[in-house]
Amino acid sequence: MTTVTVVKKDGRIAIAADTLTKWGGGKESAAYVANHEKIIRVGDSFVAITGSATFKLILTDYFAGLESPPLLDSVAEIFSVWNTLHGALKEHYYLQTGEDKEEDLESSRMDVLIANPKGIFGVAAHRTVQEFSRFYAYGSGSPYALGAMYAAWRAPSLDAEAVARLGVAAAAEFHDETGLPLQSFVMDIEE
Repeated sequence: MTTVTVVKKDGRIAIAADTLTKWGGGKESAAYVANHEKIIRVGDSFVAITGSATFKLILTDYFAGLESPPLLDSVAEIFSVWNTLHGALKEHYYLQTGEDKEEDLESSRMDVLIANPKGIFGVAAHRTVQEFSRFYAYGSGSPYALGAMYAAWRAPSLDAEAVARLGVAAAAEFHDETGLPLQSFVMDIEE
């Protein structure tokens, strides 16, 4: 019940997220929920979280409890961090893992996008890590966001942050589980 986006364009990287929380048919907008942000900072990275609203609290708590922030600069580093995190989700945060026997792996039950000066990445629920070259979106409004970003990415007048924000805004316009205001962060690419 969210939309998160990442964009890499012209030497800049941006990440954006909506702020709506939904419980069944009820909507909890940023006007009523003070801690409505879906993007957290982990060292030099920004992590945008989809799934249960509790995952933001869990990830904030988990990463704050580490001696130092983990590196999230490559597919291999992210995969290693998320594998360790999955064990902590089960042991310390009571993640329900009663899975369909047809699945090959247990689900961490969240998808996240990661932006940092090294690139833009996604971690799917089964801990598949991908590095994206242009843009991507996760969440229930992602089809709208991807379409809007696809149409906008080539426009020379739109920078990475404008494209990321446009993706979330399009999802909020056309999807009932995505809501404004939105949150975004931008940084330079480190080559």
